[in-house]
Amino acid sequence: MREKLILLVEDNPDDAELTCRALQKSNILNRVDVVTDGRMALDYLMHKGKYENFENDHYPELVLLDLKLPKLDGLEVLQAIRQYEPTKLLPVVILTSSNEERDIVKSYSKGANSYIRKPVDFEQFAQAINHLGLYWLVLNNAAKYNEENL
Repeated sequence: MREKLILLVEDNPDDAELTCRALQKSNILNRVDVVTDGRMALDYLMHKGKYENFENDHYPELVLLDLKLPKLDGLEVLQAIRQYEPTKLLPVVILTSSNEERDIVKSYSKGANSYIRKPVDFEQFAQAINHLGLYWLVLNNAAKYNEENL
């Protein structure tokens, strides 16, 4: 059985560390690959650049995507994920500090599966990550892209 990977797309190293600590605290021991900008996220998912040697089935089980990113913002990344056949069904959770209604609406309209605002308090954040991990990595039956299934 293939390891269930999490791709964390986060440019702030403190927020990335906080998210990884919250995952560990919740006993979510999946490997977390962290990329720090939108272009790098797409290279990772599309197996380009330094990720070109990834195997064809090397896709994360879940993408945790910040909205405010360098090079390409989170909404641009989300749109590209939904347009690329091998990742169009991939669960994408927006994990951001933005509580702007327009960001929430745009995220869902571009295909986000969930939108979570990062709580300021670590305990609240850890609890949110615990629920997120339980649902997306344990309970959810994710659809896998496969040309024979379409």
